[in-house]
Amino acid sequence: MIPQVNRSALWLDRLKPYRERLTKTHELVVEGTLSRMVGLTLEAVGCRAAIGSRCQIETKQGRMIEAEVVGFAGTRIFLMPTTEVHGLESDCRVIPMHNNSMARVGYGLLGRVLDGAGNPLDNKGPLKTDALVSLNGTPINPLSRKPIRESLDVGIRAINSMLCVGRGQRLGLFAGTGVGKSILLGMMTKFTSADIVVVGLIGERGREVNEFVQKTLGEEGLKRAVLVVTPADSPPLMRVHGALMATSIAEYFRDQGRDVLLLMDSLTRFAQAHREIALAIDEPPATKGYPPSVFAKLPHLVERAGNADHGGGSITAFYTVLAEGDDTNDPIADAARGVLDGHIVLSRTLAESGHYPAIDIEASVSRVMPDIIDAHHLQLAREFRRLYSLYQQNRDLISVGAYQPGSDPRIDRAIEKNPAILRFLQQDMDEAVDITRSLNELELLLGTN
Repeated sequence: MIPQVNRSALWLDRLKPYRERLTKTHELVVEGTLSRMVGLTLEAVGCRAAIGSRCQIETKQGRMIEAEVVGFAGTRIFLMPTTEVHGLESDCRVIPMHNNSMARVGYGLLGRVLDGAGNPLDNKGPLKTDALVSLNGTPINPLSRKPIRESLDVGIRAINSMLCVGRGQRLGLFAGTGVGKSILLGMMTKFTSADIVVVGLIGERGREVNEFVQKTLGEEGLKRAVLVVTPADSPPLMRVHGALMATSIAEYFRDQGRDVLLLMDSLTRFAQAHREIALAIDEPPATKGYPPSVFAKLPHLVERAGNADHGGGSITAFYTVLAEGDDTNDPIADAARGVLDGHIVLSRTLAESGHYPAIDIEASVSRVMPDIIDAHHLQLAREFRRLYSLYQQNRDLISVGAYQPGSDPRIDRAIEKNPAILRFLQQDMDEAVDITRSLNELELLLGTN
């Protein structure tokens, strides 16, 4: 008896080598060539790569330059370099890597200073990391987030008493140049009760970076901190990656159940870096030169901070916002106020008078404060604000002697308490004041204990 032959199986078996060859050919990297460079934008043809993926560009001298895909038009892809571009010329090889930007994370990062690519800058040897995570993070269902119900001690009397910060809150630090925002960030880094501090210095001057590490932060403050530094001379894409890297590191520690304090200086320079990228790929400007995509990137970054949906961790974030010309209503400042849970305004007038930290209590607000403090504390804070505002509203009359004592008992009390109020709001940069002490001093000042 002749056995039956399964012709379909036979043909599939014969075609197997060809199928494997086709699959391998499909997976092969299709290289392209560099056709044009305008500003910092590179244009390549002949290759395919997804938005956010990396490419290697080989110069004629054999040097490899890394770039990221930021746009495409038909068969052309637009790349933005993450390093220096010296040596590039037409027809250089473009090799797609087909991998998105990742961040190396782990407890071995504590005490280290990194650049926007995650490479060490502190000459302390190679990094010891535990995992790789995406720079873009994973969105959390807003209904799954834990509500903000606990306060976080930041060691600043004026903030602990008048602008209480909740674990998982996102606040903006609005300030012009030279009013002490970096010193305030350094104080919070050293004095906070958070388990881990992640600092992102985005677009800062190189001189200020070393001063922040050596002088402001200090050796003790660095032990539980991770610094991600992308100075002003870094390419715009690297400055963007620096902000994303700092946030990814903070997310990792939050998912480990840690309370993290994320300090980013500054949100404005993050937006300016995105503006450079968007304008370079011909996105039209909208508001004061900022393209629409910039205003979409801000909430995408800020919403990654906050409480976790599992594990019990939190990210309490402070984002500094530069007020150009001391105008707190510029487009980035206005957009930031809409996506943050409060704002602290630093006043140049106070700074010039030697009042540090130069926090403008009248212009600052913490939106979660009523939910994390008791009724007694809230009543004290409102009385303090009332006295402070009364004095400021009548300051000119009081200064020229036009106000007659006894005319208004409320103003009389504001005048009496004003010297103590000003002393209360000031604090030395080496002094830490916890929440309990802040509340006790507030009670003593108002005479309620």
